[in-house]
Amino acid sequence: MDQRLPVRGTARGPRGAGAAALLLALVVLAAGCTAGTGGVEGKPGAAGVRDPYFPRLGNGGYDVTHYDLTLDVDPDEQTLRGTAEITARATQDLSSFNLDLAGLTVESATVEGRPAAVNRAGNELTLRTDAKVEDRLHEGETFRTVVRYSGSPKTLTDADDSEEGWLPTDDGAVALGEPTGSMAWFPGNHHPGDKASYDLTVTVPKGLTAVSNGVPAGPPVTAGDRTTYRWHTAEPMASYVATLAVGRFTTKTSTMAGGITVFTAVDPESAKASARTVARVPEVVEWEAGHFGPYPFSATGAIVERTGDSGYALETQNRPFFPGPPSMELLVHEMAHQWFGDSVTPATWRDMWLNEGLATYTEWLWAEEKEDTPAQESFDEAYEDEDNWAFPPADPPSAADISEQPVYGRGAMVIHKIREAVDDDEEFFALLAGWAKAHRHGNATTADFTAYVEKATGEDLSELWKDWLYGESRPAADG
Repeated sequence: MDQRLPVRGTARGPRGAGAAALLLALVVLAAGCTAGTGGVEGKPGAAGVRDPYFPRLGNGGYDVTHYDLTLDVDPDEQTLRGTAEITARATQDLSSFNLDLAGLTVESATVEGRPAAVNRAGNELTLRTDAKVEDRLHEGETFRTVVRYSGSPKTLTDADDSEEGWLPTDDGAVALGEPTGSMAWFPGNHHPGDKASYDLTVTVPKGLTAVSNGVPAGPPVTAGDRTTYRWHTAEPMASYVATLAVGRFTTKTSTMAGGITVFTAVDPESAKASARTVARVPEVVEWEAGHFGPYPFSATGAIVERTGDSGYALETQNRPFFPGPPSMELLVHEMAHQWFGDSVTPATWRDMWLNEGLATYTEWLWAEEKEDTPAQESFDEAYEDEDNWAFPPADPPSAADISEQPVYGRGAMVIHKIREAVDDDEEFFALLAGWAKAHRHGNATTADFTAYVEKATGEDLSELWKDWLYGESRPAADG
């Protein structure tokens, strides 16, 4: 995301499953204790993964490997009908497990082709899988869950009044997911720690286009007054950077060096003002690859909606989303997230500064190399900005603060201090590329990053971390 647009806040964590889910868990656990089984055969998966800011977000007991989503969208009524086929691997013996879903109505669910009992408490679906002992899911087992659902997707409002989830537009809608909005349009394990590949099949009224992540999986097919689009994302993706944009778009497909597909979709009202910047997508990708290592995905591009369709840009995987014509600074920032955030994804929402600090520092590098503005000048400007000193970037005080200014500006200052400590640009850029390579398509914590930097540099940087990453007060600029 970009801090120069209205700064994103965050929604409060989804409500817990409550007393009803607790009662269900106790019943399921008791049901697992059957004569002749030698004790409990499976236990419920956790209803959250204990994220520091969203403890009920995500689910335990399984790891999703693939989502196959089939959606039929009616933009006039702002409704959808969906089928989610979720392939996952059990990480424990399971008697039940949870999915995150906000608002939509579940019509049916199956696990391995067998009907599953579904209990709902707020944003938590609990699917019971152990009607018979022989039907229970065992640790290491790969299983397929199919959920059919429908309704009017919700727009979720964050603590700072910014909106995510399903955002209606004048000619359709756009789905944006950071940090919790993806649960507004499909059920899943909606924590960044569980990444998966995706297939998306979307049917919309003829004349509209449905754009998502990845690459087109064949040409659009029109039958009567409806057109179906198919998208495939092969590389692992966190659900918060999954997107769907439905509307009238001017689209363009090309191929850049390395065989990377470039797909752009621009609302006609934004086409003229954004043409020059959007045309530079391959240039920005190649420039960033020169600093951070090979581009981590098979596709790139951009989605440009009308001004005001969202209050912020977002690093949706493969093609960032922009609410109106983007500046070069904003394009550089969101493209940097393809390495830092989309490929190397934070293990928890406390690690958000790893995304935003590195993406903001990429803006400083672009200004240094393309606009003759030394990164030191950008650092000095950020240092004098009082907003950057509200709290340490690695320890925001609450969920409402994970997208506030210190995460961006002070996060970038941390990176600049590492550059000063290395004192050799060739080694510094090798360090950044090495970080992107070490955790490519994975997840990482702040502790992973600080340990990596110290190992790569051979330096004890504990004072740097104490003052710039975790310190409550403003250190001396040359400290």
